[in-house]
Amino acid sequence: MAILHNRVSQKELKERLYQETETRTTISFYQYFPIPDPQAFRDELYQALQVLKVFGRIYVAHEGINAQISVPQSHYEALQQYLYTIPALNGLRLNIAVDDDGKSFWVLKIKVRDKIVADGITDPAFDMSNKGKYVNAAQMNELLNDPDTIVVDMRNHYEYEVGHFVKAIEVPSDTFREQLPMAVDMLKDHQDKNIIMYCTGGIRCEKASAYMLHNGFKNVFHLEGGIINYARQVKDQGMDSKFIGKNFVFDDRLGERITEDVIAKCHQCGKPADNHTNCANEGCHLLFIQCEACAQQYEGCCSKGCQDFIHLPEEEQKELRKGVDKGSNVFNKSRARLRPKLKHGD
Repeated sequence: MAILHNRVSQKELKERLYQETETRTTISFYQYFPIPDPQAFRDELYQALQVLKVFGRIYVAHEGINAQISVPQSHYEALQQYLYTIPALNGLRLNIAVDDDGKSFWVLKIKVRDKIVADGITDPAFDMSNKGKYVNAAQMNELLNDPDTIVVDMRNHYEYEVGHFVKAIEVPSDTFREQLPMAVDMLKDHQDKNIIMYCTGGIRCEKASAYMLHNGFKNVFHLEGGIINYARQVKDQGMDSKFIGKNFVFDDRLGERITEDVIAKCHQCGKPADNHTNCANEGCHLLFIQCEACAQQYEGCCSKGCQDFIHLPEEEQKELRKGVDKGSNVFNKSRARLRPKLKHGD
């Protein structure tokens, strides 16, 4: 029987990754299309990608596929050819990372989900095929020069904070399912203007554009391939980037630089900084922005309390971590919310 799951520890897999000598390419792609049996599709995909030594995170649902992966460069063409044998993925655009060290993933995980993007949409009349018009990088730049254009960032606060398009409106929520109705409400008085939705790789803004049309908006666009594809087109065609700063990515890199602009600040000292990190205290693991000086001062921790915590004996740390729910633990100054505090103190 074929092995359909990883059986090696995460630590060993990560060590194996850093021992590899061949360069890897980090890729993202998605496609909305009907999958009658997501579990069978998932198992077949796992077997094929495992042979090609693909690492990464893939979600499969009845509505389609969403993938962030890495592949050895020598297997890139074979991966592309395999994906193109799936009729709905034939000719699919593969977004290649702009700022990439190839160390983004160290294991292959393919999971079946209810949806590839959790959207909270329950209206049976909603139709993903009725979506906004694609715009490429040149069209995006042209529309951004039009005063009647409204640009909407469909990413989370911590993504917007380190980089976004000029003039972009932030929809201040931590979840996509909350953002959709909020975006409709925020723009209800601008239904006849050009509205461009964008996100990291295109998957969220494509669904958002369909949702806006579903709610009566007329001139809705979405950035094809998201920020990743935009950055590559700008680079290849020598255009000015209207996206400034870093593009947050959901892998071990936590970001890829698009321009040299640093538009965020260290969450500890307030100095310009845009490097995201997770708190070194495993009982906290808060995602936050930290400058190099604070990283040294606090030893990679988000607070003095967490710094003290990591110097406790390991057994005491384990005991104190019991029952602590980290949840979606992200620093979000706009909502004045910090991580749950451990009993050890802060």
